[in-house]
Amino acid sequence: MNALTSLLPRRAKNRTRVEKNRRWHLPSIDWARLGSIALGIAAVGGLAGMIGFALNRPVRKVEVLGSFQRVSELDVEEVVRQQLHGGFITANLDQLQHAIEALPWIDHARVQRRWPDGLAVQVTEQMPVARWGETGLLNSRGELFIRDIRHVPPELPRLDGPEHSEHRVADLFSQLQPRLLEAGLRTSALRLDARGAWELELASGVTVRFGRRQLEERIDRFLKVGAPVVAGRPNDIAFLDMRYSNGFAVGWRTGGSGPARPATLEESLANRKRDQDA
Repeated sequence: MNALTSLLPRRAKNRTRVEKNRRWHLPSIDWARLGSIALGIAAVGGLAGMIGFALNRPVRKVEVLGSFQRVSELDVEEVVRQQLHGGFITANLDQLQHAIEALPWIDHARVQRRWPDGLAVQVTEQMPVARWGETGLLNSRGELFIRDIRHVPPELPRLDGPEHSEHRVADLFSQLQPRLLEAGLRTSALRLDARGAWELELASGVTVRFGRRQLEERIDRFLKVGAPVVAGRPNDIAFLDMRYSNGFAVGWRTGGSGPARPATLEESLANRKRDQDA
């Protein structure tokens, strides 16, 4: 027991020494090497800055590329001159692009640097596919890119609707157009009124009333039965009213075959066969 007791203090002392040896110490730092690295980084940064400053010469040339009908090269170049801040290196190309695309007839612009002191601007003009109301123009994406134009191209079909309905009307127009062309008909106008009722006007002057409900079903019925009737007698018909559950009404022009009345699908098919036989 006495020997065991005498060993305990020694073990405690050894444990204390091990714990002291395990304490964490700050690593030594080679300050001379670290200073050399910092000086090297500063030298590289300074050299890059000097090169950038030397290359950032004033922009002297602006080359405008594209096919122009509504916008001139001078219009685009003037916007670049007004919005250009900085030199060849520091010029903000995104800002220039947005400024050019803000021109009424510009659809897309791309700005690139041309060594040593120039900019190249590639421009794509808007392509109107329809009128919007009296003085607006829509592109192929259904975007109203001009609200008030002095000279509206008369050959474009006219689309109308409540405010912010441009995409909805343009979308239906794009769906109808190829189907009507297959039936030998052309569209001159498509209207959506404030109540949500649709009305189509053909190039022949015939108006087709679809109403608010069952739009797809009524369009299919018109293309299947009504369109052949219109194609066969475009000068006699004033309108077709498709707002019937199993047929449509025909409105005759003055001096036509008779007053407007509902025509069932069976009657319409029989009339079509009669006209073909005649």
